[in-house]
Amino acid sequence: MTHPFDPAGTGDPTHLVLADAAGRRSLWPTWLRIPPGWTTDFGPASHEDCLRSIDVPLPGRDTEPARPVPQTLTAPDPMTPDPGGNTMSGTRNPIDRRAVLGAAIAAGGALGSAGTASAATPDRDRTRDSAYAVKSAELAQGLYQVAHSTRNGVLWVTSSIGYPPVTRSRLLKVDPRSLKLLASTTPPVTDEATGALEAVYGVAVDDVHNTVWVTATLSNALAVYSQRTGRHLATLPGVRHPRDVAVDIARGLVWCSALEEGAIVAFDLRTYQEKKRVTVEGAWPAGLAVDPYTGNVYAADLAKSRLIEVAAGSDRPRILPAGQGSIDVALAADGRTAYTANQAAGSVSVVDLASGEVKNEIKTGAGTLAVATDICTGRVFAANKDAGTTTVLDPRAGTVLADLATGANTDHVVLAHGTAYVVDKAAAGPETIDSIHRISPPR
Repeated sequence: MTHPFDPAGTGDPTHLVLADAAGRRSLWPTWLRIPPGWTTDFGPASHEDCLRSIDVPLPGRDTEPARPVPQTLTAPDPMTPDPGGNTMSGTRNPIDRRAVLGAAIAAGGALGSAGTASAATPDRDRTRDSAYAVKSAELAQGLYQVAHSTRNGVLWVTSSIGYPPVTRSRLLKVDPRSLKLLASTTPPVTDEATGALEAVYGVAVDDVHNTVWVTATLSNALAVYSQRTGRHLATLPGVRHPRDVAVDIARGLVWCSALEEGAIVAFDLRTYQEKKRVTVEGAWPAGLAVDPYTGNVYAADLAKSRLIEVAAGSDRPRILPAGQGSIDVALAADGRTAYTANQAAGSVSVVDLASGEVKNEIKTGAGTLAVATDICTGRVFAANKDAGTTTVLDPRAGTVLADLATGANTDHVVLAHGTAYVVDKAAAGPETIDSIHRISPPR
């Protein structure tokens, strides 16, 4: 079990059923804040009892579960996100997709925003390039994100399993060639009574200070580790539901998205002191990208399907359109274009940052959850959770170059020197192990 909408299998009271004034009901984990406009209708109770209560009509209430957005979210990857910031389309239990997103949608606004400018490029515009080579290897349970260190020539992967209290979590050091585990670090214990750990989810690398930064989402904190020894160096509290983390080496900053408070927060890479906090009312900032030349930071707003830009010298955000269920963002090498992963639409939006317009939207696959850019070729890689694929795009031509199988519940992608690294939540085999994949470019 990886997501808070999955069954715990223990019979413990892990969930609620929420209801709103319209009579809609929705499954909700007990540990997540109840969104405005919703109240507890049933529970706390077990996952199974909550699902049964949703399927039973109540007097004066709708007989349908809370209205789902087709193929949308996976909680902690509202729309409630899991610690990884996802939404509910990626849950492994198919019944969960019926009992989904009413509360999450109401908390942040409808997924479909008026700012979406164009329909997705139709399937007939797709081409295929079989020259990409995919190498896959089983790695560990509960994989979330992956980052690459050029200084050390390694990958850093986060792994966390289960509901709070999370007692199984590791920061994994992986060889990018063999995809074998080199070392792992267990986060510090936060509660001796339960054995809860400061579980790790988002990840980014600082090769100047030789550190790796992670979001300790359930602890409402960032944490930093030594790349050399794997030792935990510091915990930076005061960030509610941090989803993603991005490093700005030129300005000595690390940024994180505080999803539950609608904020984007920066800390000093050396002193760990908070340097900037910008809050956008009603937003759920998820994936982040930083322009290394200007220092502008961009956040995908999962609540309102838009893109948030914070300029380096400003505390006033600029709001740009994106696609339905925008959850991640990447930048072109010249910093003039942003690409958003749109989980609800199963697409990537091409956003012109100068004009503030969506120039194109390209279908990728169901549940597009993450996006990354190859700065050498300009190609864009999109991880599609529900489709279990990674799609390679030519954003200028608006075409799909390849659809590559990268495991059930493909979760995250990062690019390094033309090679893509992808992690999934496939839970394959009797050990329910998730896998890592390396996508090598055509020779």
